[in-house]
Amino acid sequence: MTDSSDQGRENLVLAQGLRVRLRHEPRLRRAAAWLRVEAGGHDVDARWPGLAHFLEHLVFLGTERFPREQGLMAFVQRHGGQVNARTSERTTDYFFELPQAVFGEGLERLCDMLARPRLAIEDQQREREVLHAEFIAWSRDPQAQHLFDLAGGVSARHPLRSVHAGNRDSLTVDSPEFQRALHDFHRRYYRTGQMTLQLVGPQPPRILAELARDADAALAAGPRSANAPVETLLGDPGEAPPASDPRRLNLLFACDGLPPGADEALRFLEQWAGSAHPGGLLAELRRLGWAQGLSLSPLYQYADQALVNFEVQLTEAGQPSRAAAQALCFDWLEYFQSHADWEPLREEYRLLRGRQSRTEGALELARRLAHGQLSELPDEAVPALRALLERFTPQALLAPGAQALDEPPRLPPFGPWRLPPPNRFLRGQHRPTQASPRITALAQGEPEPNRGLEGAVHLRWRLASRHHAALWHVLDANLRRLGEEARQAGVPLEFSRLGPDWQLRLCGVREPIPAILEQAVELLQRPTPESWSQASPPPRQQVPIRELLAQWPEHGLGHHRPARNDSSELNPEALQRLWQQARWDGLVLNFDDADRPALDAVAAHLPGSASNDLHQLSTLPDRASWSQVHCGSDEHALLVWCPAPSLSIEDEAAWRALAQLIQTPFYQRLRTELQLGYAVFSAFRQLAGRPGLLFGVQSPGSDCAALWGHIAEFLDALPERLAQWPGTKLREQCAALADSLDGGNLGLAQRLEMQWQGRLAGHSSDYSKTLRESYSNTLRESVGQLDGPALVEAAHWLLASQVRWTALATGPCPGASWYAAV
Repeated sequence: MTDSSDQGRENLVLAQGLRVRLRHEPRLRRAAAWLRVEAGGHDVDARWPGLAHFLEHLVFLGTERFPREQGLMAFVQRHGGQVNARTSERTTDYFFELPQAVFGEGLERLCDMLARPRLAIEDQQREREVLHAEFIAWSRDPQAQHLFDLAGGVSARHPLRSVHAGNRDSLTVDSPEFQRALHDFHRRYYRTGQMTLQLVGPQPPRILAELARDADAALAAGPRSANAPVETLLGDPGEAPPASDPRRLNLLFACDGLPPGADEALRFLEQWAGSAHPGGLLAELRRLGWAQGLSLSPLYQYADQALVNFEVQLTEAGQPSRAAAQALCFDWLEYFQSHADWEPLREEYRLLRGRQSRTEGALELARRLAHGQLSELPDEAVPALRALLERFTPQALLAPGAQALDEPPRLPPFGPWRLPPPNRFLRGQHRPTQASPRITALAQGEPEPNRGLEGAVHLRWRLASRHHAALWHVLDANLRRLGEEARQAGVPLEFSRLGPDWQLRLCGVREPIPAILEQAVELLQRPTPESWSQASPPPRQQVPIRELLAQWPEHGLGHHRPARNDSSELNPEALQRLWQQARWDGLVLNFDDADRPALDAVAAHLPGSASNDLHQLSTLPDRASWSQVHCGSDEHALLVWCPAPSLSIEDEAAWRALAQLIQTPFYQRLRTELQLGYAVFSAFRQLAGRPGLLFGVQSPGSDCAALWGHIAEFLDALPERLAQWPGTKLREQCAALADSLDGGNLGLAQRLEMQWQGRLAGHSSDYSKTLRESYSNTLRESVGQLDGPALVEAAHWLLASQVRWTALATGPCPGASWYAAV
């Protein structure tokens, strides 16, 4: 065994060849595993496209030791964790996050399913239909097709030019030849020599190493196998690709033979290319009114190759100026290349990465380990950055991003380019020396015994009406740059609206939050001149189920008609009148007596008047309401929201337990057995304090009326299903749910959301209450006390409350028990 350690990190090569990266992080509340198999879609025989992705699906279908209902996905869901997998061109990743008390059991299940999957023919036949539904959705998704089309300029011999999504035609399950290929792929690549395991958690390094050794022993042993050979990206491009999307300017570069360090160099360049700082490319494009956003990222990266996409999301006004926008991009790249070693940005990059490592959760830290992301741009990566920039020239553009120009376009006047300044929130902040009076409208949340470095603030303004969409978009645009700075400093900033409420949330490193909030308050009251012209509604989501989820909160509160977007109110006077009439309240987490004065000093200048008695928005409709949303897609999608009868903690506990118990069988029934589509889920959600169940399905074949029929059939059978479950099983699942709600198992964002929703429901979060009387502990006790009869009764309540349900769908109202929203 060989190893090296550095500040809580350790790299191991274990007895059976499994490579392991460990990271001990005491501040974490959960642990995560990220297992990478070094083989993906490009390592499959060309006769069976999609086979690697197919195998990724199949391993989740249970093993002899852990049948599906006891497998990793069901286990993680039962304990309130996260689990997923992803097949890329050259890798397949499996990852999950769990409370540390049950983390070892999750890792045991992961290793067993990778080493000994069932691969039964009947499972394959069902799962192939699921992949076929994914393939149809992929073929209809404009974003997915756009990304696929971008690869049309690479060599015709490169596998990027081929479709690797599996479907009914490519996954010939009944073919003995296909079965041999599937089993051969598993035997060849799903071996310890082909795998790297990342473990991140609060456990001591000794415990993490023991878990890694157990995984090494449980996985199938075998040496590393040779992957499919690498073809060059450049060469005969073959057939010309379709024309690119006019709303996008894509500058595409195919790079072969890159020096070592190119992956980190690309991440470094990606960080600064999209920065919205004054004097940067994005700021200039926005000032001209040409662009909404900008990104630089590798569409493909393997060995010494990278296909890099420099994309500008053009506005309608920017589309006629594509040539000038392209010239501006190259002018900025030339400016960035002119710097000798980028030393100031390298120091800033190191600080940004350091802040990320102090604030990210276990799963994100494990992902960074798996991708080999470093804490800085090392000296050896600087030549790679120069090599990349030398290739990013107009002459090297790869179709379809290229735009041939007979002569350089005339550039508009613009100020001198500037590198991003130091992030003002990454360094020490000024704190007031005098105490400010405590504002009771800014309530103190339940304290945490080990609060660490993090804190959170959630503010809500109640407006006179909900018809201020245009002004909200102005303020949202005005907060963009601050939001980027805050995120880099470890404090994600969210500005949202729900009915007549505008909400601002800051959650992350506690120390800079008062300074960030102070800047946010200034921007909310006095938008910059550019913000008045840059404001625009967000584009519709390309995937129907995502568009429904984006619109669901408003519809769930009964706001079926969109708010008026009155451009006549787009002036400072209208904004000041709005703030004068607004009232506000809020919630603070993890700010003690030493930290709170800085926050109170800022809160004293919040616009509007502080209020301790804002009425709640959570009202139930008097009949089942069905709203149709046109998403511009051939796919069918449906959301059904089933709110609990009341805001009581007892109802919340029962609805949380129902969501926990329903999740796996609902997914199995609609996705696996009925094969309706790939986007199938059920979950507990709270809306303006009211608990409820949210069901969602997206299907390429079944229309919304049929989807509703399947959901209704499942729910009608729920009381009988629960009555047949053993009482011990129900109690075990409720106990697991109660444990997952323990503050020690929740991240700060989860605790903030729970306590904010509890406050909206009228459950006090006053820190003066004893720990036992607190909302969180009362909820946990209520969940832990549930038993079989109580859950069956809750299922009957669920069905009896159908008159209060809300549906959001891409299709028309089916009638029967539903009424079309007007």
